[in-house]
Amino acid sequence: MAISSVGFACRSYFPVRSLQYHCLWKIRFNTVAAAIEKMDEPDGFAKDGDHQDNLSDGIRYGIKGDREWKQLSSKDLGISSSMIAKPTRKVLNGLKSKGYDVYLVGGCVRDLFLKRIPRDFDIITSAELREVVRIFSRCEIVGRRFPICHVHVGDDIVEVSSFSTSAHNSRRNMRNELREPSGSDGDEDCIRLNNCLQRDFTINGLMFDPYAKVIYDYLGGIEDIRKAKVRTVIHAGTSFQQDCARILRAIRVAARLNFRISKETAHFIKNLSFLVQRLDKGRILMEMNYMLAYGSAESSLRLLWKFGILEIILPIQAAYLVRSGFKRRDKRTNMLLSLFASLDTLLAPDRPCHSSLWIAILAFHKALADKPRSPLVVAAFSLAVHNGGDILEAVAITKKITRPYDRSFFELVEPEETSDFQTVLDEVMDLDASIKDALNQMTDAYFISKAMAAYPQAPYSDLVFIPLQLYLRAGRIFQCVKEEKGMGFEAKQGSKIDYGLSYSGDVPENRHVFARVVFDTVFPLELSQEL
Repeated sequence: MAISSVGFACRSYFPVRSLQYHCLWKIRFNTVAAAIEKMDEPDGFAKDGDHQDNLSDGIRYGIKGDREWKQLSSKDLGISSSMIAKPTRKVLNGLKSKGYDVYLVGGCVRDLFLKRIPRDFDIITSAELREVVRIFSRCEIVGRRFPICHVHVGDDIVEVSSFSTSAHNSRRNMRNELREPSGSDGDEDCIRLNNCLQRDFTINGLMFDPYAKVIYDYLGGIEDIRKAKVRTVIHAGTSFQQDCARILRAIRVAARLNFRISKETAHFIKNLSFLVQRLDKGRILMEMNYMLAYGSAESSLRLLWKFGILEIILPIQAAYLVRSGFKRRDKRTNMLLSLFASLDTLLAPDRPCHSSLWIAILAFHKALADKPRSPLVVAAFSLAVHNGGDILEAVAITKKITRPYDRSFFELVEPEETSDFQTVLDEVMDLDASIKDALNQMTDAYFISKAMAAYPQAPYSDLVFIPLQLYLRAGRIFQCVKEEKGMGFEAKQGSKIDYGLSYSGDVPENRHVFARVVFDTVFPLELSQEL
């Protein structure tokens, strides 16, 4: 079944020339017409000079010479079907075998071009969602506002959306002049273009046909990837007001890829950051987890702080940065950022951790920032967490540590040589109590609202997005320290991280990862190598 059978077509102001067809389309946005028609906007569509002709890229389409719509060879871009995960290939083949057009869309195409492992693969097809359900035995339609299919392949879930659903959703924000599809290449381009125009950023507005081995780039996404730039598809102010979750996604994408954010996009992220408070708490948690649990936590926190979003979402941590004199564009580090940098070294998009782990790290750091401790106390505590709560053994091991600690952190104070065993033990238990208190404060609207009270220029926020169940899971990481030995807590065996267990929230596994993060931050290996 050809893509034109979806039954959606449009006409545009821009003539698009193919080898055999000429088609005129017209797209009018009821809320963003000015943003599209005013082509001299700095971050609307690509401007003249932004894209250079490159015949090796296989350019097939051009627009009046000042903007190019490209049909690119995936082989020339270094993308092959073997780079697609097996569960995704099974779904693609299942749909293609029934005669439907299928494409990979969004961030996965971008990541394949960058030779990165995609967090997931998203498919869009000419099939209706109900037809997708009929093809796959383990498949259900999820979502009300933007329904998609979840296809279960073994333990994996592959998301499949439909062009027809996409077109229906776009008409909520567009007035389209419809005509019957003729089955021409122009109709197919129109359908693909319409879907790409609904994307958040140009670098996510790519489509990959793995059978034709073609990448469709209507928005200048490839060039923006090459320039390492995050830019909204439509005018940034309009884009963020249409969907304020894009503000957090811009931070997440820029942090993960180490891309810069275009001038206009950055301007509206900063000036519309207050819109984040309108998001559903579950959505905020999801976006924060994507930032902190997939290997780009440090850079995400830096950008959240730079654009004034941290004081809305994590006011307690923002207050710490203010107290420590950390500037918006600071390149230096501190203990909070160092802890998450240590976590980042252990994680990746295909090796994430459970959200309870980064929440536990935030609580641990708050306790230390409120009351600095000896590095030996911190080491004993992390060892006790790791070994399942055997505090006596942890303190005994700690007394033998000769590795130098990082003296740049004010959260660590010089250890007293005269500290006896019982003193260290008491301080470990006091730290444990402080961490649990910090965790309580991080999930209490009263304490969150008071965090930035000393800084009247900061926006007010009492946002609590950590649900009770997640709070309890984070607390379980430290639960063993309070108990006596023999209460059923077991230490993890071996030093290798089981990422499947960590992602599922396995407590012993996340205790192990937590201890490694803390120990590597307090006693960094590079300091030992310098001696």
